[in-house]
Amino acid sequence: MENAKLFVIDYQLHGDHKSFIVRAETMDNADAWHWASCDAGIGRIGRYGHEKVKKVSRPLAERYGISDVKWRQSG
Repeated sequence: MENAKLFVIDYQLHGDHKSFIVRAETMDNADAWHWASCDAGIGRIGRYGHEKVKKVSRPLAERYGISDVKWRQSG
């Protein structure tokens, strides 16, 4: 993770605002929805950097009450 950056992810969980910071090399909307689901306890984070984990999609995350996911680079 030599090129890792910090990203702030904001989302709503059952109407409550949540926010957290994650370190990653890249970020896009699909990654942000997956990370929000991990923060909410729905998604799974791989144990090792090379372990492939199926990402939680936006429709699945919305079924669990996640909405309004936004992300930006910190700083």
